[in-house]
Amino acid sequence: MALISQLFGDEIYDPFLSMVNKCPVLNTPTDWKETPEAHVFISDLPGLNKKEVNVEIDDERVLKIYGERKEEKDDKNVKWHRVERCRGEFRRSFRLPENVKTDGVKASMEDGVLVVTVPKQEVKKPEKKMIEIEEIK
Repeated sequence: MALISQLFGDEIYDPFLSMVNKCPVLNTPTDWKETPEAHVFISDLPGLNKKEVNVEIDDERVLKIYGERKEEKDDKNVKWHRVERCRGEFRRSFRLPENVKTDGVKASMEDGVLVVTVPKQEVKKPEKKMIEIEEIK
């Protein structure tokens, strides 16, 4: 235990937290909720602005949220004591259900929280067609 304290200071070592800090996907937490009118995605992107984030939906109904957390310019006179915030590219993808209307998608961002709203549409159920069975003579 003393070795762990020497390596990590007085903080309690948490292997999961260590993995989260190193993994860009886990560092972009996103909630997905469905309302009667839409599917709503809420992503925490602290420190980013809308110019650093991209949102797109492809032809296969996959919603993609991606961007990059840039590295800070390093000054030769600066000594870092701890670097825990994730930097680099991040990407999240979500396969949307059939009932989405991809041409009405809206996205907004405020205080580092991205909200993507994908409206729903009614999906036509396939019609049943009765096939007459013929007798072979």
